[in-house]
Parts: sequence; structure tokens; C-alpha cells
Amino acid sequence: MTAQNFIPKPYTKTIENGSVTWQAPSNIALVKYWGKKENQIPANPSISFTLSGCNTKTTLTYSKKDTNNTFSFDVYLSGEKQDSFKPKIETFFKRIEIYMPFLKDFHFKIETENTFPHSSGIASSASGMSALALCLMDLERLLSDAEISNNYFGQKASFLARLGSGSACRSIEGSLVAWGEHHDISESSNLFGVKYPFEVHDNFKDYQDTILLVDKGEKQVSSSVGHGLMHNHPFAEQRFKQAHQNLSALITIFKTGNLEAFIKIVESEALTLHAMMMTSMPYFILMKPNTLEIINKIWTYRSSTGSKLCFTLDAGANVHLLYPVNEKQEVLEFINNELVVYCQNGHYICDQIGLGANKID
Repeated sequence: MTAQNFIPKPYTKTIENGSVTWQAPSNIALVKYWGKKENQIPANPSISFTLSGCNTKTTLTYSKKDTNNTFSFDVYLSGEKQDSFKPKIETFFKRIEIYMPFLKDFHFKIETENTFPHSSGIASSASGMSALALCLMDLERLLSDAEISNNYFGQKASFLARLGSGSACRSIEGSLVAWGEHHDISESSNLFGVKYPFEVHDNFKDYQDTILLVDKGEKQVSSSVGHGLMHNHPFAEQRFKQAHQNLSALITIFKTGNLEAFIKIVESEALTLHAMMMTSMPYFILMKPNTLEIINKIWTYRSSTGSKLCFTLDAGANVHLLYPVNEKQEVLEFINNELVVYCQNGHYICDQIGLGANKID
């Protein structure tokens, strides 16, 4: 499949106004995507757990315009108008206009809210862009005479979301989602995320993710800038090769339920992500001292208890704790007794692996 497959035939139906609402989850990558080519194409494949609790709900209200020469929209977060969000949405609309040619025909009111605090330090771009992409796909379905299958609907929504925020393509459906071409996953694509197609051991069912909010401030370097610094990075090619190898290894791990091997890959991926940042030019450090304190506490706890608790990191200071559901009580006690002191204002968010986006009537 190519991007051309997502260019629709001329619409035959007309609609004057209405609204649609979708809710989409955030996700946490196990094998990290870091580095991209033109048009949000990933330099390496990635795979992520979908989170059930960290969601964005978006209502898209549309009304037909008299002219169709500009994009027209307003954005609201939790009821408050947010003009600062408009440049990013306009860039998104420009990227997807060829695939959604009705965008200039309507004025849109985009109302969005997160189930997690906007200032919590958790990136909302993945859940936000995927929810908006799903709303737009719903509108296209209303405008089109052609049959839009559920499979095509999900693929195109993921394809569109990717053009807003790369990782957003992994927030459409499935508890495990792969993105980026990989020789062991025949369905995989650089254009959209795909539901993980292979066997998953019971050890990974209802897996838990507790997010320790170490630093809720704005990152000193944006992810877009960080991705760009992988161009001409001295270790880039080896890193991309490592990602392919780790994804291959995870296929076996998910099948067998080997939690020790899972821990090694997930923590290595997290530290490698930050190593790439620290060895780029210019170089930068997004971890904070408390990030390292938490990591060392986790290693000590695991050594003394035999726990299968591990950590992963996004491109920031916050720490995701991943662990089997049968350890939930013990891990939460450990967090409250030893880790909460390293969280900004003592804040953390408990979540678990979810199934993807859903429409809200």
C-alpha cells in the first residue's frame, strides 16, 4: 500500500453541519522510534503498549462555509479557547489536505479534553492527534458514497494521525501496536501502525504502567528537533539496526512470556534513546537527577525482591514503571514508600494496557 491509496475519489454527498466525538489513548513505546525521514516516515520500527487511562476525548463540530479558500477552525481545551494550538493544527491540515480535500469546506470547532492533567508532563500529542484523525475519518465516511471498511477506516486514521505526530499512529487500535517496516511482521508499514499480529503470553495481559511525574515542565528540546539530530548522528545506523533486532527478540518474548528478557530489552531501549540525545550534536540531557534516583531504586528493589518491575522512558524526565498485574499491590507500596518522594509534588498516574480508540455517541 502507498500513500496514493488514501487519496479519496470525489465526494458525492453534502452535509451542512453536525458533530462527531472520539476518544483515543496515549501509548508508551517499548522499542523506541527516534529519527525520521520526510513526511513523518520512521527511521526504524517501533512497538508500543496502548494505555487505557491516559485518553484524549475530542468533539469535532463542523458547519459548511460559503467559501473554501482557507482553513477555518477554533480549538478548545477543557472548555478554554486555545489559540496557541492553532499553528500545529494548521500544519497538520496542510499535510493531510490532499487526503482530506473537504477540510476547507467547513468551519470546525475542535473541543478536546484529557483524562490526565494537561500540565502533567505526559505528552498528549499521540492521543490528541489520533482522536482528531478519527473524527475527520468519521466525517469523510459521511461524505463518501464509496464503502469505507473498518480496516481501511483504521488504517487511514492511523496514516493521518502519523502526519500530525509520529507516535499518534500507534494510538488507533490494539493493545500492542507496531509501526515501521520490519521483516518479521509482514503487515508492518511505515505509513501506519498495525495491531500486533502474533501470540501474546498471559504474562503480558493486563500489564500495568505507573507514570512517575518527575518534571511537569516543558522539555528543553522538542521531540521534532531531537528526531532531526539523528541525521548524521555518528551512531545512528547502529541504533536503527539495534531497534530491528530488539523488535525481533520481542516477538519471541511475547510468545514465551519471558519477563527477564523483556526487562533487559525495555530498559536498554529507554537508556539507548537517551544515549542518542546525549551523543547528538548539539547534545542534550532530558533526564533529571530524580530520574536517575528512581532508576537506581528500581534496580535495588528488583535485586532484593525478585520483582519483574522495570522502567522505560520517553524523551523526557518522567519514568514509566511497567509490571505484571499480579505485582500491583507490592509495586504501589514500593512507589508510596520509596519513589513518590522523587516525583514533582508527589504526583504519579496509574494506568494499564488498553485496547485503542473508541467512538462516543
